[in-house]
Amino acid sequence: MKFSTRQDTDLSSEALFQSISDFGRIERLLVRRGASVRRTDSLTQNGVGMGWMVGFDWRGKRRDLSLELTRYEPPGVIRINGQSELFLIELQMTVVALTPTKSRLIFEADIQPRGMKARLLLQTAKLGKAQLDRKFALRIAEFVNDLAMNPRLG
Repeated sequence: MKFSTRQDTDLSSEALFQSISDFGRIERLLVRRGASVRRTDSLTQNGVGMGWMVGFDWRGKRRDLSLELTRYEPPGVIRINGQSELFLIELQMTVVALTPTKSRLIFEADIQPRGMKARLLLQTAKLGKAQLDRKFALRIAEFVNDLAMNPRLG
């Protein structure tokens, strides 16, 4: 199942990319929302090979997600691949300059099943795809708006 949204912001493309690649800030944001986040690499700078184990509760059950940064091309593209017990996940964020002071974030998520149970869950979710698309776009808009209002805070 694929999700995609575009969000325009009043940040330059460089500032937007810097904000979405501030992985320490994103880790802290996830922890504040109740997730556990653990780095699985020893890199000291952003780059391919960075990894995280993220644990969270969803629908009354503990979920664990393994993530790895697989593409890092400033100031344009970040790709993160991951997997959970049931799903393979690919996230891609692309920053496009619109003007010197405005940019667009294209955020794409592709979720693939790892087995029959996951396939059935995705088939059921497809029945409410329009509502899921709206929720996805709203969450990404909140994220981008937070970056635009507080580009250096975390």
